[in-house]
Amino acid sequence: MSHLLSPVFETGFFESGPVHRALAVGSLVALVSGVVGVFTVIRGQSFAGEAFGDLGTGGGAGAYLVGVGPLWGFVAGNVLAAGAMEMVGIQRARGRDLATGIVLGAGIGLAALFLYLGSTQQGSSGATVTILFGSVFAIASTTVPLILLLSAGALAIVLAIYRPLLLSSLNAEMAAARGIRVRMIGALYLLALALAAALAAITIGTILSTALLIGPAAGALRLTSRPLRAMACAAAIGILTVWAGVVLAYDSYYWPPVGRGWPVSFFVVTLVLIAYLTSGVPDTLARRRAGAARGRSGSTAGTASGRPGSAAGGTRG
Repeated sequence: MSHLLSPVFETGFFESGPVHRALAVGSLVALVSGVVGVFTVIRGQSFAGEAFGDLGTGGGAGAYLVGVGPLWGFVAGNVLAAGAMEMVGIQRARGRDLATGIVLGAGIGLAALFLYLGSTQQGSSGATVTILFGSVFAIASTTVPLILLLSAGALAIVLAIYRPLLLSSLNAEMAAARGIRVRMIGALYLLALALAAALAAITIGTILSTALLIGPAAGALRLTSRPLRAMACAAAIGILTVWAGVVLAYDSYYWPPVGRGWPVSFFVVTLVLIAYLTSGVPDTLARRRAGAARGRSGSTAGTASGRPGSAAGGTRG
């Protein structure tokens, strides 16, 4: 069996503890990102997802300065950013973008300051690279329980407010007319999005976390318009891309330059893009088949309508 799998999996892949953690954590993060990401796309808040990824940079850099794990910084930074967005105002789509832009500008300034202090005072660029691009192979076993807790929290929020969140995402005015507290639901959703972005950041980095949060969800919504099916599909796409990314990153250790390896984030983002592009193929093929069918039916109808006319014309003649 090992001989058959050797062209795909390099030696030691199945025995490596970091690989096992990377696959487990990556799968869990992909599941959370798929569930939360579907609502992010439906609500048109992809910009907010991108903002949380960028704002997490400041939180991660700040955590590095005070000597704690970057995940704590990602979570703290994103939760504070969600509260700031809520204070600025997110009732309407235009207000959401405005609030996101204002908070994003301030957050990037803090991120630049913290990264500068971290690189100058402590003289290490490794932490900066880890924060920006992630290092799923370097996740410590002591961090896994926190990841489980945050993942459960994000999923619990979405499941608890699923119906009012769906209605307010599709039609906020109708939701308000039915007595749904739209702003409170939006704030809870932002909290779930903040947690999902923090989890994605610990996996593939802050500046690339949006790819895992938005890409699979956007592709899933091209395949189905039903939210629950889209969530399952997005989670499946995310898990497959993360697993494939982990395999390729592990194998790349033996690629040129040998002994260096390529980052997991590169493979995951590339595979997510490919998955999104190919998700539109079924719809394109269906439209072409429908167009061809209409063309054939129109041609048949034209031929059929011409026959009686010619016969009648001959009779009249």
